[in-house]
Amino acid sequence: MKRKINLGFLYTAPITVWLALFFVIPMLIVMAYAFLKEGNYGGVELQFSLASFSIFKDKVFYMILFKTIYLSVMITIFTVLLGVPTAYFIARSKYKKELLFLVIIPFWTNFLVRIYSWIAILGNNGFINLFLKKFGIEPIQFLYNSWAVIIISVYTSLPFAILPLYAVIEKYDFSLIEAARDLGATNSQAFFKVFLPNIKPGIITAILFTFIPNLGSYAVPKLVGGTKATMLGNIIAQHLIVTRNWPLASVISGTLIVVTCIAIVIFSKLTQEKKGGENA
Repeated sequence: MKRKINLGFLYTAPITVWLALFFVIPMLIVMAYAFLKEGNYGGVELQFSLASFSIFKDKVFYMILFKTIYLSVMITIFTVLLGVPTAYFIARSKYKKELLFLVIIPFWTNFLVRIYSWIAILGNNGFINLFLKKFGIEPIQFLYNSWAVIIISVYTSLPFAILPLYAVIEKYDFSLIEAARDLGATNSQAFFKVFLPNIKPGIITAILFTFIPNLGSYAVPKLVGGTKATMLGNIIAQHLIVTRNWPLASVISGTLIVVTCIAIVIFSKLTQEKKGGENA
């Protein structure tokens, strides 16, 4: 028994060290910076201060925080709604490898290149507006608003949702749907009451893989959002690079971490309660 315990510790030691070095310690440093004084020329001074926490009195901060959460939720909803049928189609297709290859291809392209390709499509002089001009239609402002951030973020997040969903759906026993139909269930009832509950792990993973990264999104709101879709990631970058107010950036980063943890806890509680209700 002792030998098994020792082996278990050896197996988990590498990942424990990895998480401590590259997750726990950096997060503690960020939290510590929030309680230090801003340096005269940027950075921090080793002097205790709570001046940076005055941002919680700023109404603009709460507006940006709400917008960040709102955009992240909207991106997650649209991504999962598109990811489920796409993963279902791939899992049922004869060309699984080829379709998965198409899903993975974006990972081979630079992230910024993909964003700029959307700018070339949606810009005032982009492909769509040039097409509309031929029919005498005035250019439409597709970029520099919240919907531009949502559309492009959904595009960049889709592979992270499709892959875990496909992994679950590919192992799903589709004869259960046929059995539900034989017992009198309609197609929609079989889908919502039989299929979706059985692929819940994939849906949960897709939600987490989409929601958490988009909470701290920086590049997409910066390039296509404009002032109307500023998110917390942009504010953090501004205070780190432009104003060099590191304690304030640390306070905002800590707020983002807390919001992420709260969202995960609430989501976990809801899924557990729903599971408990189903078992009862």
